[in-house]
Amino acid sequence: MSRDEIKAELEQFLEAEFSPDLSLIEWRQRLVSAGWAAPLWPEAYFGRGFSQAQAAVVTQVFAERRIVGAAQVGPRRLAAETILAHGTHEQKLRYLPKILTGEHAWCQLFSEPGSGSDLAGASTRADREADHWRINGQKVWNTSAHHADFGILVARSNWDLPKHQGLSYFLIDMRQPGVEVRPLKQMNGHASFNEVFLTDAQVALDDLVGGEGEGWAVATTTLSIERQGFARGRGQSTPAEPSAGRVYRELAQELEIDNEPYTWYPQREGRPDLVLQRARETGAIESDAVRQEMAKLFCLSEAARISANQVSAHQKSGAQGVLPAGSIGKLGASVIARQAAHVHTMISGASAMLSGPRSAADGMIAETLVSVPAISIAGGTDEIQRNIIAERVLGMPKEQRMDTGPFRDIPRNSQ
Repeated sequence: MSRDEIKAELEQFLEAEFSPDLSLIEWRQRLVSAGWAAPLWPEAYFGRGFSQAQAAVVTQVFAERRIVGAAQVGPRRLAAETILAHGTHEQKLRYLPKILTGEHAWCQLFSEPGSGSDLAGASTRADREADHWRINGQKVWNTSAHHADFGILVARSNWDLPKHQGLSYFLIDMRQPGVEVRPLKQMNGHASFNEVFLTDAQVALDDLVGGEGEGWAVATTTLSIERQGFARGRGQSTPAEPSAGRVYRELAQELEIDNEPYTWYPQREGRPDLVLQRARETGAIESDAVRQEMAKLFCLSEAARISANQVSAHQKSGAQGVLPAGSIGKLGASVIARQAAHVHTMISGASAMLSGPRSAADGMIAETLVSVPAISIAGGTDEIQRNIIAERVLGMPKEQRMDTGPFRDIPRNSQ
């Protein structure tokens, strides 16, 4: 379809189907049924099979008319895109619609206290019973787990295989008795994450994704999608201004819940947007040393923007080949955040350590400084991103491994 054809058909649909007095769920169900909720997805799975360029037309029309789209905030996208890539036909039909409508919230259950960013070192057990999988273990750093309906879970189903081969990937009901969620308080004052304890929790046999022992391959899809988000930033899934009507009121309520864990994420990224303003307000702009570090920050930010645009153009063109957008973007975000924190420290001096209304930028600088370290850890550490780029993209020799052989024989922190 041409741009004009897409626009005409979509506007005809909106004229006939959209009303601000609909409930949020009812409106999104109409979007899903017509394929407009996720136009990039295949027609068989609630989409339209559009290219990136065609889908951009849909986004533009929604923005211009301030129309509410599909649910997006939180780990929903990670779950949806992974299920779309690796799930069975039945899993796609069962889970994807309610992800798009927002009826189901999701969380990601990957990291563990004993393995950190080494996902392949996960030791949460998945034991197959007659009619279900029995799950026992502990997960940590789980955003939004406290109000999730389902989780994407990596657990070890075979202890006699090497660490990467004994993992399986599951879709787990978070509302069952065997799942306990405990919030974690962060040093920046927020409580976005949780630890999750799994005690004889159950997963239906048909909620295994990708086959037994294929968890690592499925998980790398999820991680790639997650890392792309660091380079891309977080977009708006709602009209910029409030509107009257039930659908907008319910959207505002949904976003208040969904966005709460992410209120500190701009501080995690270093707040480079505040640097020039702060330098002028404090007079630090007159310092040659400060200006030099500011220039470095702005160059890094512009390079990241150009790189992200290159990835977008590559995707729109349909070109093939290795493009490590996720890892490069993730690593770039860490470098920019640390440089921004460095510049804020130069500008604010010792007052950068103070919080409260009388401190630098009403405490925003202090919050930024204690939040920035997280970006080098979340979604895979900087060291992991460098290894991915070096080994998988540049073809450099892999590091010598000391964790080969059956997983049960490998020394672990959790022992």
